[in-house]
Amino acid sequence: MTRRPWQAIERPRRRRLPALLPGVLLLAALLAGCQGGSEADHRLIDYQQRLAAALGVEAPATPPPRNIAAFPGRDARRFTIDEIREGLLDVYALRRCGIVRLVAQRNSQLGKVAAPSQRWLYELALWRQLQACWNDTSAGDLAKDDRQRLADLLARKTRQLPRASWNGLFDSSEWTGSFSRASAPLPLGGTPSLEAQLAALGYLRRMVLHQYDPRWTPDSATLENHLKALRDAPLTARILRSLLLATRRLDDLDPVIAARLADPAFCAPDTAAEPPADERLAAALDGQESQRLRADLDSLARDAQRWLTAVDALLSAFTVSRPAIDAYRRHWLSLTHPEAPWPAFRTARAQHAALRERLRQRCLAPAGPSGDRGA
Repeated sequence: MTRRPWQAIERPRRRRLPALLPGVLLLAALLAGCQGGSEADHRLIDYQQRLAAALGVEAPATPPPRNIAAFPGRDARRFTIDEIREGLLDVYALRRCGIVRLVAQRNSQLGKVAAPSQRWLYELALWRQLQACWNDTSAGDLAKDDRQRLADLLARKTRQLPRASWNGLFDSSEWTGSFSRASAPLPLGGTPSLEAQLAALGYLRRMVLHQYDPRWTPDSATLENHLKALRDAPLTARILRSLLLATRRLDDLDPVIAARLADPAFCAPDTAAEPPADERLAAALDGQESQRLRADLDSLARDAQRWLTAVDALLSAFTVSRPAIDAYRRHWLSLTHPEAPWPAFRTARAQHAALRERLRQRCLAPAGPSGDRGA
């Protein structure tokens, strides 16, 4: 058949399925891993099953715990700061204040795409330069209009600085990435060291507290190193999800124990009801695995309290905030709000410990050591 000039030669289509197959297999593996649950969940479910078996009842269902809420979007968490547009001649008139280089740096192409942390440092440096100029005797040599311009610019930057500092943190990927809903719970007993990340939170807090103090000057390299530590180990969401998981598994188990204790024949002497084997119940309550689980939950409690206390201290250092962040902070980061993950976890452990002690008192002799913190 004669091919017309405008007809392209039809090439055989390539079969792309084999090329896609590795990606499909990887996705399937990831989904299987998600469905399989975390190491922490496996250990908590194992504890549920061992204790339920010792009580002679069916283990509770294990629905997935709730996830943390999405972190507020960029527009909801940031402040809108009006740009100060001064003419070149007006800025040049203030050249003795040393702000020409700073303004030129901020208005350059690199300045416009600078990281939030660098914009934070720029705003801080500009305010300090204006403040130093205003307090310097050379300000008296300025023309009247230029002196008023300096006063107005300093006043506006003074009002804007807390908001600029806030944006410097809440616009950074290092900070917002710590609240990712895709984060997995921490492995029990395998919580990484918090020291580098706690040091980062402490440095950020000092930056906020001392932003108006010219005697303390932040260092760009130090700031970036601390932000890198936060980026390398985004802990907030992982700690919150660990607390939610542990709380859910203890809350799931408590009704099973309470229902067994509500049965008058359970562990009662001189009845036909068969009590659980003392050794089996003792092992479920105080065996090696249960003791290890309690120790690891103690470690989680200590790390969570240290971390959330440091986060709270950083946020409390700001004199400004956004409503969306206030709501998120109350529901997810609060150290006192009853429904926030940390207080809810403490309540769940205390309630579970009380039920465990009732089991000891009723079924085991002699009674176990007082002050059991439960799983």
